[in-house]
Amino acid sequence: MNFAAMMAVAIAIDLALGWPDALYKRIGHPVTWIGALIARLEKGWNFKGRLRRLRGVLVALAVIGTTAVIAASVQTWLPAGWLGVLLGGVLAWPFVALRSMHDHVAAVAKPLLAGDLPGARHAVSMIVGRDPSRLDQPGVARAALESLAENSSDGIVAPLFWGCVAGLPGIAAYKAINTLDSMIGHRTERYEQFGWASARIDDLVNLIPARLTGLFFALASSRRGEALAVMLRDARSHRSPNAGWPESALAGGLGIRLSGPRIYADRVAAEPWLNGTAPDPTPDDLARGLALYRRAMAGMGLVIGLVALLWSFS
Repeated sequence: MNFAAMMAVAIAIDLALGWPDALYKRIGHPVTWIGALIARLEKGWNFKGRLRRLRGVLVALAVIGTTAVIAASVQTWLPAGWLGVLLGGVLAWPFVALRSMHDHVAAVAKPLLAGDLPGARHAVSMIVGRDPSRLDQPGVARAALESLAENSSDGIVAPLFWGCVAGLPGIAAYKAINTLDSMIGHRTERYEQFGWASARIDDLVNLIPARLTGLFFALASSRRGEALAVMLRDARSHRSPNAGWPESALAGGLGIRLSGPRIYADRVAAEPWLNGTAPDPTPDDLARGLALYRRAMAGMGLVIGLVALLWSFS
C-alpha cells in the first residue's frame, strides 16, 4: 500500500478540519485514549522498590506494542488500491497536528502583537511548561517559537515520517512513544527510573525527523545559509539530542536567539543560547515564525506528495 499517499490524505483532512471540538466531546481523541492506558499502567506499576526501571520498560513496551498491533490489525483489513489509501488516510488523520499547532501559536501571537502581555502569557501557558507569569514580551515570543519548532518535529514531521515508513502502525506507534515520553519521561524522582525507557525510545525515534524538520525550516527561510550554519553549529548544544535541530534552524532563519535560561515552577534551567549573538525575538518575529512554519510544512507536504507519486509508479 502507498503509505506516503495515505499520509498525504491525512494532511489534507487535518488542514481542512483540524480535530473538531464536537468530535472531541463525543469520542475524545486517540492520543487521549493512549494517555488513559499509560496513566492506568503507571498508577499500578510505578512504585518505589526494586526493578522500578524494568517495570517502566515493560509498561513502555506494552503501550507501544498494544497500539502498534491494533493499528496493524486495522491496516490488514483495508481494501487494496486507492480506496484503502483514502480510508487509511482518514484513520491516520487524528495523529497529524498541522492545523492545531499553527492555531495554538497564533493564539499567542495575536495578543502579543496587540500589546496584551497578560493575554499572551495565558495563551503561551497552554503550550509550554515554564512559568509564564515571569515572562516578558521577548520571553513569551521565545517560548512560543521554541514550542513551534520542537512540536513541528514531534507533532507533525515525526508521525508523518513513521507513517510513510510503516503506515498506520508506524504513525500510531510513534504517537504512543511520544505520549509516553510526555507523560512519564521526566527527570523527576517519580519518573527518572520508571520513565527511563520511554525517554530513550522517544529520543531514538526522533533522531531522523528532528533533523529533517530543521532542514525544512532552513530551506524555507530567506536566510538559508545562516539557518543551516546556525543549525550545524548550535543544535548539539541543546539539552535535547533532537529539539536543538529545528529550534536552531528557526533561530537562524529568523535572525533571533532562542533557548537560553528559563524559569520553571521550582527551578531555573541555565540552558545555552541558540544563535546567541542575535537579538531577542519580537512579536513581529513570532508572526514571521508562523509564516516560516507554513512554508516549511508546505515543503514537507511537497516531499511526501513526490514520494507518493514515485511510489505509485514503482
